[in-house]
Amino acid sequence: MAERSTSAFTFAPKEECAEETNVITMVDVLKEEEELEDDAKAVLGASDDQNCTYSRGYVKRQALYACMTCIPLADDGLKPGGVCLACSYHCHEGHELVELYTKRNFRCDCGNSRFANKRCNLEPNKSAVNELNKYNQNFRGVYCTCRRPYPDPDDNIDDEMIQCIVCEDWYHGRHLNSKVPAHHDYGEMVCGTCMNKHSFLWHYKSCTPIKETSDVDSIVKEGCNGTCDKEENSTDVKVEETRRDRIKTEDRECLLKELRPVVGGEQGAVFFSEGWRKHLCRCDACQAVYETEGVNFLMDEQDTVQAYEEKGKASGEGGQPASRYEQGLKALSSLDRIKQVEAIEEYNDMKMQLKEYLQKFAENKKIVREEDIREFFSGMEARKKQRVDVQPPYFCH
Repeated sequence: MAERSTSAFTFAPKEECAEETNVITMVDVLKEEEELEDDAKAVLGASDDQNCTYSRGYVKRQALYACMTCIPLADDGLKPGGVCLACSYHCHEGHELVELYTKRNFRCDCGNSRFANKRCNLEPNKSAVNELNKYNQNFRGVYCTCRRPYPDPDDNIDDEMIQCIVCEDWYHGRHLNSKVPAHHDYGEMVCGTCMNKHSFLWHYKSCTPIKETSDVDSIVKEGCNGTCDKEENSTDVKVEETRRDRIKTEDRECLLKELRPVVGGEQGAVFFSEGWRKHLCRCDACQAVYETEGVNFLMDEQDTVQAYEEKGKASGEGGQPASRYEQGLKALSSLDRIKQVEAIEEYNDMKMQLKEYLQKFAENKKIVREEDIREFFSGMEARKKQRVDVQPPYFCH
């Protein structure tokens, strides 16, 4: 998309901006909306919001939800369950849902024995159980080693949540017992528990180092410990491609024999470089280990969350109308100066009122519910109507 000049939509004069640093332009609003749309496309774009995914069997990766209304957290007698995107809309509307992001190889549970007497509105004839589904504590609405909900109303520390690509649990960065690379300079994370459970992964810690450098050759040499083609003073990406080709050869000797043994006693999560799965050994012995330990999905490059998100974005863009950002810019272009200023004033007024409204919840440590937000906007609409009703008529002379 060609770049657009946004200067025409910055409404506050320079002297006003000096006094008021919290001024937001309509373009800022539209940009934020575009970012939210991109996130939604990444997570939901590859999912079907109209049809239950049950008939598709164990879907390689899909957006899932846990219903706390149907399976209360406090009721330990009920086993956890997960529902697909379509069922979250058509079978659990108005329920308390926990967003699980995405999970691999999962079949929709909506309406089966885990949901007692509730039937699925989209696929009423389902088996009582999905025996191959795997459930972790996320299905109970808690995460990390601290077993806390997210967002956590009692946690005031600003910390990101990172998903382990093996157990698929989410962890606070501060609870990983490992330093999170700066600028998100990594591809995937494996938590310390999974690293120790699948000990062969420690061999690849040194094979895929995180480096703040563009020197591909030095990365390859350090990672391979001498097993790769050595082209002195070269940063050509062909070195990396050559290494990948050698590693992907299935009839070669076990790659682990060529990697430096990992000294025992290592703990904590490991952050792997993007594309690290390509380095995994493909020999028969290693593939048998992957199968036995239930991690053969690591061999599938389409299993990654990144691959799923790219597919979701492509699905969300294909044949779709222009984004709200583009639609908004077009709409703004059709307004005269007065209408543009009125629009941004309305937004800034709404932002200030919403901030004051939510501040009360923060002070009282209360969770903001959907009905609270609906109440806020209903009240704001009533106040706006009242202002319009009392406004004197405007005459143009």
